Amino acid sequence: MSVILYLLVVVGVFLLMEGITWCMHRWVMHGFLWYLHKDHHQVEPGFFEKNDAFFFIFAIPSFLCIMFGMQNGIWWLHGIGFGIMAYGFAYFIVHDVIIHQRFKWFSRSNNTYVRAIRWAHKMHHKHLDKYDGESFGMLYVHKKYWEKVRRDKSLMKGKKVEYAPEG
Repeated sequence: MSVILYLLVVVGVFLLMEGITWCMHRWVMHGFLWYLHKDHHQVEPGFFEKNDAFFFIFAIPSFLCIMFGMQNGIWWLHGIGFGIMAYGFAYFIVHDVIIHQRFKWFSRSNNTYVRAIRWAHKMHHKHLDKYDGESFGMLYVHKKYWEKVRRDKSLMKGKKVEYAPEG
């Protein structure tokens, strides 16, 4: 096995996961598993949500691919598992840390990508039911959200913007 080929599998699966995540979010989370995802759109008190179960649902194939790949010496299978795991880690950082700020690590970013991804997710959450949604992906941001953030930044150029006090 070539290290380059292994890394291509990991990176390829990572990139493919955005499409898989979009489909799962659109037709599974906003479909027959809405009862698990609903509390993510209609916020209830508490740190944990039923929606957090999706962490385990998506971790299972990753774990199984890594385990069976390692046990049976199938390098491409554990490469798939690590690609899924890498996407899961990126998803956690983007969704739970940057967007929803469940952990206050990057709360004041002025980065265009971060602002565009947060705006796209905000537009996703304006829909409180499972119908009529938009922006189901996570790492890929549609052009219209990039343009909105760039437009806002150009309007605010040269102006000092203070963040709202946290309450």
